[in-house]
Amino acid sequence: MRHFKINSVSTRRPTQDEIAQLEPFSGLPLDRIDLLTTAAAFEDARQQLIRERFVGFDTESKPTFAKGERSTGPHVVQFAMRERAFIVQTNNAAAHEFFKAILESAAIVKVGFGLRTDRAALLLKYGAQARSTLDLATALRQAGFRQAVGAKAAVAIVLQRRLRKSKAVSTSNWARQHLLPNQLLYAANDAYAALAVFYALGLHEESGEGLILNQENR
Repeated sequence: MRHFKINSVSTRRPTQDEIAQLEPFSGLPLDRIDLLTTAAAFEDARQQLIRERFVGFDTESKPTFAKGERSTGPHVVQFAMRERAFIVQTNNAAAHEFFKAILESAAIVKVGFGLRTDRAALLLKYGAQARSTLDLATALRQAGFRQAVGAKAAVAIVLQRRLRKSKAVSTSNWARQHLLPNQLLYAANDAYAALAVFYALGLHEESGEGLILNQENR
């Protein structure tokens, strides 16, 4: 794996108080977030995504609270382009071939944070091998951050913006039949924020190629 240095980013992690003082991150509005439900919608989204080299990627799962309770997630998977995001509920049978087409494509690089867990969960649930993934936590660690950096901290560090991360939404029921508007916004903009950080770091250029993880080198 190639190591690189991000010279334009301070490696000091901001405090929560410092993040709170930043201007809000401008995420995607609801009219640019598509909840896919039909075969036609999945095919349209697939056609759009296969034209992209890089897409933001994340998953959401219904939280577990009881000791020993096993997660049945992920329940939601989200993909983001630079101007639109797609939300998929994993209990939709029409989604399964769509997942495999996008996740197993070596041509589409899936960009996000902490993707090892997402990859393992999707493999276990659907047998889908997520190829060509780029974990931004790894990129920032190589840039000099000793602590793990998630989406909220990365947006503050790289974009100088505050990503809204509501605990009430993050721990909401992601397995519900009808997702709420605040859930759609949260899910879509997690993936969208990852893509924004990725481009701001210049990882779409040659410097990021060594970070792309495939099946054979996972």
